[in-house]
Amino acid sequence: MTSRARQVLASLLPGLALASAVAFGTGCWPSGSEAVGGSAEYIREHYVKREYRIRMRDGVRLFTAVYMPRDTSLRYPILMRRTPYSVQPYGESHYPEPLGPSELFAREGYIFVYQDVRGRFMSEGEFVNMTPHVSEKESDQDIDESSDTYDTIEWLIQNIPSNNGKVGMWGISYPGFYAAASMIDAHPALAAVSPQAPISDWWYDDFHHHGAFFLPHSFGFFAVFGQARPVPTMEWGPEFEFGTPDGYDFYMDLGPLRNVEERYFKGRIKFWTEATRHPNYDEFWQARNILPHLSNVAPAVMTVGGWFDAEDLYGPLQIYRSIEEKNPGILNMLVMGPWPHGGWARSDGDGLGNVRFGARTSVFYRENIELPFFDYFLKGKGELVLPEAYVFETGSNRWRTFESWPPVGLESRSLYLQASEGLSFTPPQNGREAWDEYVSDPAKPVPYTQDIAIRMTREYMTDDQRFAARRPDVLAYETEVLEEDVTLAGPVGAELWVSTSGTDSDWIVKLIDVFPSDAADHAGLPRGVHMGGYQMMVRSEVVRGRFRNSYEHPEPFVPNQPTRVEFELQDILHTFQKGHRIMVQIQSTWFPLVDRNPQKYVDNIFEAEEEDFIKATQRVYRSSGYPSRLHVGVLPGSTN
Repeated sequence: MTSRARQVLASLLPGLALASAVAFGTGCWPSGSEAVGGSAEYIREHYVKREYRIRMRDGVRLFTAVYMPRDTSLRYPILMRRTPYSVQPYGESHYPEPLGPSELFAREGYIFVYQDVRGRFMSEGEFVNMTPHVSEKESDQDIDESSDTYDTIEWLIQNIPSNNGKVGMWGISYPGFYAAASMIDAHPALAAVSPQAPISDWWYDDFHHHGAFFLPHSFGFFAVFGQARPVPTMEWGPEFEFGTPDGYDFYMDLGPLRNVEERYFKGRIKFWTEATRHPNYDEFWQARNILPHLSNVAPAVMTVGGWFDAEDLYGPLQIYRSIEEKNPGILNMLVMGPWPHGGWARSDGDGLGNVRFGARTSVFYRENIELPFFDYFLKGKGELVLPEAYVFETGSNRWRTFESWPPVGLESRSLYLQASEGLSFTPPQNGREAWDEYVSDPAKPVPYTQDIAIRMTREYMTDDQRFAARRPDVLAYETEVLEEDVTLAGPVGAELWVSTSGTDSDWIVKLIDVFPSDAADHAGLPRGVHMGGYQMMVRSEVVRGRFRNSYEHPEPFVPNQPTRVEFELQDILHTFQKGHRIMVQIQSTWFPLVDRNPQKYVDNIFEAEEEDFIKATQRVYRSSGYPSRLHVGVLPGSTN
């Protein structure tokens, strides 16, 4: 793959930016002495590379690159990553930089294995997105990612010299899904697995947050990743030319999503075509959910995620929970840091966008959590002193350890919308007729960020939200100035009472930390940006209102009828500090991050016509009879 192709891919796919950084060997690793163990010279001097085509039980051969220590006086564990993003560089004389999850692993001494999954790049067979798991395998033709991993490990253990009989798996994003799949009915040699930012359910991860379609990420991803590769190849294929750097203009000019096929893809992107024919959570999507299958897990598991992962925040939290529920007694860890998608692997982790975290959190993770985890379970090195949950608390900027996640002893509270744009833990006392309203116009949707980038920006999850709060089609509610720190932990859920003059609507809820007006600036802020009054987004989520009762069976709204809409915003661990305020913003468009809801109910929004898009008057109720609120967990001793 050319350097130009890598640049194009990274610019299109923020999620793939990390996957590509790791998969392509172009990650932004620390320089100087810290990177010596992962440098190309060190790897070439200390490792020998061999390439194999390993036969699976159905006869398909998977391309596999193996990097073995030249020192054969010792036995080494195998550490493997399976990927749909290419194991390049190809050729036994070409070496990547670094090897393994971080630059620390090459010097530590492992056998590193990289494999193109079935049907991708140099591997044979048919590629299937998020391969459905086959629970009952009755013949050699019943294959999935679990069986391909099993067959690969069996071959490696029998054929790679100087291995110690133990195997570990890791992977970030899509490779995180393959790591998770490896745990099911795992090979006995598989001792430790770390799914990182793993995709778990493709209806939710990446593409359909509570049924709302994440447009620039989906479009940009499949425009490159979704191209047909009918025979083994080392190439990605042609890039997509947007013709403008302005994402808002590009997607507004696109119009209804039916125009994607007519103008650009023309049936050539198979999965896009399939996905748009399945707008609801039907069998097509249900089969691509690995969560129900995460039983019979024997290896030690460390699931890793980022609080500000724009793509796969759902995946790590749900995979951890599913393993915990289905596999009592195994070691099952969760690590959550203040990172964007894969930020723990390719950055120092000291900040995101305009927000700083007070420490090199990614370096801490790589040195004190990730390497000790694999060393202990694969080499028997050191002591296991890691907790069940190693979680970074944003706001106060510190690592916390817990015996479980969510932490025990949380106080269940509700933050209620109040009159005069207020927000408090006290229920409203004003009958049934109190509401706030705005007009939502699909022709003038609320932008999700001030950045005009063509892609989904990873920084949007900590961006200053003042630009949105000042729009007439965004409601903003905030508490009084906090007299004490308030720490929210665990799941956050929205319960809204709303009505719309249309028959369908999206509802976006944002939980925001409002800084004091005199908050100090820190070094490195862009010119003109100040932290005084900054509205830092802590958590945000969207629900497509038609799915308020069922993802499988959508239904329209009755115009102007108060209706309850409930949905999860995912977990947090954040301290709203003394002197700050807590804010909640509510809106119905979030463009182009989320595609435009026509606000007139149609069976399939991917087939909506231009005339289906209408203005709607939206009401959000805040009364004792219709109390709109956020359900939160408060750590004891941290509430006003």
